[in-house]
Amino acid sequence: MITVKNEGIILEKTNLEFENKGVLNPACIQVGGITHMFYRAVSYNDISSIGYCQLKDNKVVGRLKEPVLFPEYDYEKMGVEDPRITLLGRTYYLFYTAYDGKNALISYATSKDLVHFTKQGLVSPKISYDEAEDIFRNSKVAKKYTMFEMLYKKNKGKDVSLFEKDASLFPQKFKHKFALLHRILPGIQIIYFNNFSELTEDRWRDYLKNLSDFIVLDPLFRFENRNIGGGCPPIKTKDGWLIIYHAAENTPFGTIYHASVALLDLKNPLKVLGRLKEPLFSPKASWEKIGNINNVVFPTGAVVRDKRIYIYYGAADKLIAAKSVDLAELLVEVKKDSLKP
Repeated sequence: MITVKNEGIILEKTNLEFENKGVLNPACIQVGGITHMFYRAVSYNDISSIGYCQLKDNKVVGRLKEPVLFPEYDYEKMGVEDPRITLLGRTYYLFYTAYDGKNALISYATSKDLVHFTKQGLVSPKISYDEAEDIFRNSKVAKKYTMFEMLYKKNKGKDVSLFEKDASLFPQKFKHKFALLHRILPGIQIIYFNNFSELTEDRWRDYLKNLSDFIVLDPLFRFENRNIGGGCPPIKTKDGWLIIYHAAENTPFGTIYHASVALLDLKNPLKVLGRLKEPLFSPKASWEKIGNINNVVFPTGAVVRDKRIYIYYGAADKLIAAKSVDLAELLVEVKKDSLKP
């Protein structure tokens, strides 16, 4: 069993207009003794932007009163959401979901100093779910990949784009290529590329035709029977890449979001070395069970400090809390839960 320590509530909403409904789903990166947190802030009119604060020993030591990223373009007019941040080389890559009220797509911004960010535009293409489903039907992916098309066309309209969320970048290249984790429902995939300019609609169509070759994780256990999605950016350890992800479970009482963990091969992250068969943690505290959306723990940021992993997550889509686990203990357990025969 893994001992998960509850670090409590880290950040709550304020009366400021851009974050007066909730704060959630933060991106975190540690520089020196400071954890830089870029969090999703939601206003009462349900428009999301990205706020910023600094933590030292899990205490807020500085917080901006204005968002660092906010909607500027039509493709993100209803929100810039759920950031994840990675340092690769000398550049910080901050990925987020761009939401226009109908379509959710991957976008990103870059920075050299964690202060000034330049938006680089969309990464995922505007391929309709209808077209994507046709591609999936003729490929080797599980039937569940085609099922979400019906759901989103019903809820968002026939011309809704393929939903793309939960993107994060590996902090190193593989054979000189970027490796981007992303989520096409219901699983988690990797796309490799030399430059971001390669990610054209034609490239994405070719990729979707062979999507089964790039699936890292698909839902497997009961607690992830609806879908899974990327959480914190990959963490490099001596034993492999730790992937802390979220899992959505359909129950008679509604959907419950859990946090879980997998371990991927250091040289080939498409190879899964181990995966917890039970959630790492689930909604239990009152602030996790009741909020803007009930029964949600949604991990998106993590840092390693003093041989412990501190996991920052959105709780009930209302506030930000943290858990911590001993890194060595977690590695032992996730390796025990190997998927090998």
